[in-house]
Amino acid sequence: MKKLKVLMLGWEFPPIVSGGLGTACYGISKSLADKVDLTLILPKSDPDFILQNVNLTGLNNIDIQNIKAEFTKPDYSAFGDVMYVPSTITPYQTEEDLPAEVSYPAQSADAETEEAVAPAARLAYHPVTLSEPVEELNVFGQTNLENMDANSAVIQYARYATRLASQKEFDLIYAHDWMTFLAGVELKLVSGKPLVVHVHSLSYDRAGKDSQGWIYELEKQALEKADFIIPVSEYTSQIIQNEYGIAADRIQAVYNGIEPKQQKRKEKAPEEDKIVLFLGRVTEQKGASYFLDIASKVLEKNKDVQFVMAGTGNQLQDLISSDQYLQLDNKFEFTGFLDREKVENLLAIADVYCMPSVSDPFGLSAIEAAQFGVPAVISNQSGVGEVLHSALKADYNDTDAMAAHIISLLEDDELRSKVIADSYKDIEQLTWEKSTEEILQIFEKVVE
Repeated sequence: MKKLKVLMLGWEFPPIVSGGLGTACYGISKSLADKVDLTLILPKSDPDFILQNVNLTGLNNIDIQNIKAEFTKPDYSAFGDVMYVPSTITPYQTEEDLPAEVSYPAQSADAETEEAVAPAARLAYHPVTLSEPVEELNVFGQTNLENMDANSAVIQYARYATRLASQKEFDLIYAHDWMTFLAGVELKLVSGKPLVVHVHSLSYDRAGKDSQGWIYELEKQALEKADFIIPVSEYTSQIIQNEYGIAADRIQAVYNGIEPKQQKRKEKAPEEDKIVLFLGRVTEQKGASYFLDIASKVLEKNKDVQFVMAGTGNQLQDLISSDQYLQLDNKFEFTGFLDREKVENLLAIADVYCMPSVSDPFGLSAIEAAQFGVPAVISNQSGVGEVLHSALKADYNDTDAMAAHIISLLEDDELRSKVIADSYKDIEQLTWEKSTEEILQIFEKVVE
């Protein structure tokens, strides 16, 4: 049987990774490579990094000016609404990160005016004039993506990827998360090939249901135009249906996998404090402030516990300067960003993993904790709870219940042993091989 030719669009990839998106794209690509003819286009890649059976291209490593596009030049009017709003660009952008000078016009009650400033169009009110045509810029080779505005990064990636893709043969476009959705839709328009979008995170998760700015509009339009949508959990599937208005018949959840590893625990001395670990972005979405509240409540009943928050994010400085943190008598530690080796060293000594996410499409770190034999306390608003059945759960804002779960896992050896044993069973079936088998079935259905 002839292999499908899949053009995959990603935003980050090892060794240039800032979060779970890069880890997931790597796992999927590695497993898909033997099943399809896979081409992966990224804004940036390490030219020395090679993945077997994958045509891996970073736009920073090619002379895009010498590529002659064979497609008709795309009409960007379909996404004019996302072309003009300046912002830094990261996979986990939120509306909070928009520059202070950007303000959205209020909607008018007048019907004619209302139509003129519908949500999509409202985003074109703050134009950013590029000093030279986009086609003449090679920003991906000149600067870090984190220092670029969203207008330049998203649109130039879309244009460059479209131009580069004109030299490729492919049966299907496979785009990962909002940063690549513009490229995916434009490629569908100019090539006529079907588009599958993989949703790892949504604006709804990062900014809440009442924040419907330019990222939300980009997501919504891409979800409407996609031939099929793959969310990472049923939790995210329901959000796509309820908050973005997408019909369920084009959606199928596929859970993330994990690289199988035999992780070893590191023994601590009996007199050492127990460790409760938070690992991830220090943001509202991840429930960072709730973790501090949980720590206070646990320490009221058990002083022999050390809380560790590993990661960085926009709430970090506020939490460090908060009165609640200052009252914890050195029982709460912020580590800042940690590399993979230091993360694994922490997991090897942690006694409980806590993830009080306000809205989390999946939560791969809870699975990583389970690999290290660390029992988890997670929120009901986390997709990972659909597969990590053993985890103790509560609503993200029920910090009393979260604290009670942690105390139980620290003090009840029988409960702790059972949760750990059940966790190992839960993650046995979570492989990238299984995930990509489901993805491939979706591809075949879309192109038939």
